[in-house]
Amino acid sequence: MYLYSFAKTVVYGILKPIYRFEVIGAENFPKEGGILLCSNHIDNLDPPVVGINAPRPVNFMAKEELFNLPILKSILPGVRAFPVKRGMSDRDALRRAIKLLKDGEVVGLFPEGTRSKDGQLGKGFSGAGFFALRGEANVVPCAIIGPYKPFKRLKVVYGDVIDMQPYRERKASAEEVTEVIMARIAELLEQYKRNN
Repeated sequence: MYLYSFAKTVVYGILKPIYRFEVIGAENFPKEGGILLCSNHIDNLDPPVVGINAPRPVNFMAKEELFNLPILKSILPGVRAFPVKRGMSDRDALRRAIKLLKDGEVVGLFPEGTRSKDGQLGKGFSGAGFFALRGEANVVPCAIIGPYKPFKRLKVVYGDVIDMQPYRERKASAEEVTEVIMARIAELLEQYKRNN
């Protein structure tokens, strides 16, 4: 936890003067309970930007290869990253994410799975809905509104919590829940892009 707080302070100190973050809706973030934080994905800096601006520590999946690099393999676990094998169903990573959510932690996810090349919101993979339903967590939608240009304002918007209980009660599919999440992210992008 100490390393996470230290890294968050350092990274924030580096990025804040460059990208002039404007954080909107931080008060929407629940102070406790499992939360799946779902954001659009426009840049490689999205994970640290979402993480350092969130009111609570965020756990992110990171590609397994990074954990084989000499320096990163000792740092990544300390900043709440855990490995995932890309291109296949990684059961260990799935179980880890679900356990974190059930334990009341925050797990960050980019439902599109990869960065958008044109900045437009793409289709979300059903994994987002799967984690929200199986992890017994609610969802906080997030919109990053760029572009990432030095000394230009970058908005990080946290939307209202999406209560997953009604979806669990009627046994909604992961695909349906993912569509709901992506629609909320799209609404945030539309609402706040106007003033960017």
